[in-house]
Amino acid sequence: MSKYVIPSQVRIGHIHLKVSDLNRALSFYHDLLGFEVTMMYGKQAAFLSAGGYHHHIGLNTWHSEGMSEAPLESVGLYHTAIAYPTRRDLALILKRLLEADYPLSGASDHGVSEAIYLNDPDGNGVELYWDKPKDEWPVEADGSLNMFTKALNVRDLLHEAEDL
Repeated sequence: MSKYVIPSQVRIGHIHLKVSDLNRALSFYHDLLGFEVTMMYGKQAAFLSAGGYHHHIGLNTWHSEGMSEAPLESVGLYHTAIAYPTRRDLALILKRLLEADYPLSGASDHGVSEAIYLNDPDGNGVELYWDKPKDEWPVEADGSLNMFTKALNVRDLLHEAEDL
C-alpha cells in the first residue's frame, strides 16, 4: 500500500460529547465559555458554535442522561482543545473563569502555545489555548519541534485582559 498523506487543509470540524445533564452542559459551554446555541434537538441534544458555523460542539444525552462521569483510568477522550485567535482572547476567557470561580486544573506554556486546563461539568477535559506565532516555535537543529510543558505565567497573561 502506498503512503497516504492527509491534505494540509484538513481540520477537525467538531466534537460531539455525551453529557449527563444537557442544561448543566449548556451552562458551561454557552453561558460560561460563550458558544452560541445554533440548534436544539428536542430536550436531548444541542449544537453550539463560534462565529456562526453550523456547530463546533454537539452535546447529547441520548445514552448518558443522569450517568456518572467516565472513569479517569480508562480509554476515551483526554480533552477537547479550543483554540483562541489571540493571546488577549485567552486572557479574557481566563479572567472570566477566575471571576466565575470556576476550578482550573492547570496552566501551561508549551513553547508553541499557552494553555489553560479545566474540566466541564461531566469531567471531560477542556484545553483553552492560543498558538504562538509559528516563527516563535522552539525547533531543533533538524527542524523538528521541541515542545515542552512549563508553568504558564498566569499573571503576565492576565495583563493582556486589562483595558488599554
